[in-house]
Amino acid sequence: MRSTAAQPISTMELKPDVAQKLRHAEAVCFDVDSTFCEDESIDELAAYLGVGEQVAALTAKAMGGTVEFKEALRTRLGVMHPSRQAVDKFLADHPHRVTKGIPELVALLKARGQEVFLVSGGFRQIIHPLAESLGIPLSHVFANSILFDHDGRYAGFDESEFTCRSGGKPAAIRHIKEKYGYEEVVMVGDGATDAEARSEGAASLFIGYGGVVVRPTVAAQADWYIMDIQQMIDVLKAAPPANAH
Repeated sequence: MRSTAAQPISTMELKPDVAQKLRHAEAVCFDVDSTFCEDESIDELAAYLGVGEQVAALTAKAMGGTVEFKEALRTRLGVMHPSRQAVDKFLADHPHRVTKGIPELVALLKARGQEVFLVSGGFRQIIHPLAESLGIPLSHVFANSILFDHDGRYAGFDESEFTCRSGGKPAAIRHIKEKYGYEEVVMVGDGATDAEARSEGAASLFIGYGGVVVRPTVAAQADWYIMDIQQMIDVLKAAPPANAH
């Protein structure tokens, strides 16, 4: 676990209303990098392309909320200039390190009738194989898309995606709620853009995750801050699903 804090942050006490909201939510949305997976995929792709240190510094600023996300994304991709061939080879050489407990949690949520979505500032090209491996429909993935020309050279990114800009995750969750008629949606993540989903009123609950990297400013905004995915599993297992017959 990496920490940006001077002192480690301990697990926050779970309040009864938080547990109830988690158990009754119609959908749970997960950030991908450093939450659903242990990877920070943009940084790892950058390292693979030989520009790791430059891009990691920009990612830290973006996740800390100190720079506008879209500009950070544009700058990082401009430095990386990834080709389709390079992305494909990166995926072949660097399989996802799924966070411990995530496969069980996804299966449990599905069994309870709670839908799972991935809402990420990362790239569809990297996230789609992960979603497919865990049985998550690609229609439940909200992420950025790298654009390539007909020769596979980098040609920018799709600026119509919700998550290419600051405020994108709340916008994506509002879209999910409207499209599927959900009232209660939970956001789980490690970064400032995840906390926005709650502070801007899109998500009913924000669960901060610090099992990979601890961000004190994010922990301070969380309804519940956890260090282990097993904590969510235990809470869900302690009560039947809201739609149980």
